[in-house]
Amino acid sequence: MPETDFHLQEENSFTDRFWGRLPLEAGAAMLYFRRHGLTQNLMHNLKYRGKREVGTELGRIYGRQLATSDLFKGIDVIIAVPLHPRKERWRGFNQSDYFAQGLSESMQIPHWKNMLIRTLATESQTTKSRFERLENMQDAFQVKNPKTLEAKHILLVDDVLTTGATLEACALKLLEVPDTKVSMATIAIAI
Repeated sequence: MPETDFHLQEENSFTDRFWGRLPLEAGAAMLYFRRHGLTQNLMHNLKYRGKREVGTELGRIYGRQLATSDLFKGIDVIIAVPLHPRKERWRGFNQSDYFAQGLSESMQIPHWKNMLIRTLATESQTTKSRFERLENMQDAFQVKNPKTLEAKHILLVDDVLTTGATLEACALKLLEVPDTKVSMATIAIAI
């Protein structure tokens, strides 16, 4: 598999996408994503063919790697980027939750569902520019029970990092909670 080893590098292509935009503790993607490559096949099996076990198993594998990295020490909770409820009902699941569950199992850190919710049903991001993606995500997320997240180090997870607009919008919302810190992990990073 086209592994990145970003979990061993404080600065990498993942963290570079957020430089100057938010205070990211650590960031890493497990795999490189190339069109028509193995990672794209894995992602399509997970996201569009309902193979949820792909997300969980990739999470378990990457969780074992993250657990050995000094960059990912001190994480208190794992939160997946949420889908809008309508989209989750249509798809039947949130692929990022399955990745988060696998991470949770192997890192022995709780995965809190529904702590971050998507309040706006945004358009698909796939054909948008970085600016359009950021604009599309503005005010799309809300933190439920912010007191519960106070002073926590959160590992925010998603399936693929492209421009980073969705992760950025989620992280900025989480960072509004007093004394929170955010690290991020994804299954893949588009190159």
